[in-house]
Amino acid sequence: MDISNFSIEILTFLFFVGAVAGFLDTLVGGGGLLAVPALLLSGIPPIYVLGTNKFQGSMGTGIATYLLFKKKKLNWNSVKNLMLASFIGSVAGGIIIQFFDTQFLSFVIPVVLVFIAIYFIISPKPKSISSNSKPNKKFESYAVPAVGFYDGMFGPGAGSFFVMTGVMIKKLEIIQATILAKPLNFASNIAGFIVFFTFGHVAFVVGLIMMAGQLIGSFLGTHYLLKANPKVIRVLIVISSLLMLAKYMDSLV
Repeated sequence: MDISNFSIEILTFLFFVGAVAGFLDTLVGGGGLLAVPALLLSGIPPIYVLGTNKFQGSMGTGIATYLLFKKKKLNWNSVKNLMLASFIGSVAGGIIIQFFDTQFLSFVIPVVLVFIAIYFIISPKPKSISSNSKPNKKFESYAVPAVGFYDGMFGPGAGSFFVMTGVMIKKLEIIQATILAKPLNFASNIAGFIVFFTFGHVAFVVGLIMMAGQLIGSFLGTHYLLKANPKVIRVLIVISSLLMLAKYMDSLV
């Protein structure tokens, strides 16, 4: 896709959207619900928007995952099978969406976003201690590949969905669920990118510009996440979910 089709203003706008999306994704997920509308506004065809979003989003989740491993907040043996499940689910979703109209997802996602917001409003307060190493078949065999499948098909909000299932099904404290969501989201992003790249549906130059922003946003977000108050994360998830819902409802009017 020719870079001359984009003005400096649009490219600068996309860079800053990438930075904010990277920060938001690292904390609560949902950065794609900023990136996808921004890419659409730039005039990129919808199928390229989805592929480019996977491409640029992989930078943010990748940096966050790397930093969390480096700080020993993640254990490879505990997450490798979960990452594989997310990867496989995303590959399946990515292949299927190449042959379908994405509009039907606009009717499903608002319902899920309302559910996320309500759950984090009424759910019990986070436990002070939790571990992500305890096996949970429902989480590992169903929830993770299902969210990965959604991420491969469409993507926006997948990070929040990984956090939600970690809290609801695996019974993690919210910071732990947010940390665990990073490698799972990274795996689904990479898988989705591979599929869209195979079908030739990625705008690389635009994606690289947004990746530069993602690098900054995810770096700042990761450092904040490790010292964040769990109550703040819960509030951000609720606000993020409601804002996503408002964006989708507005697009349907």
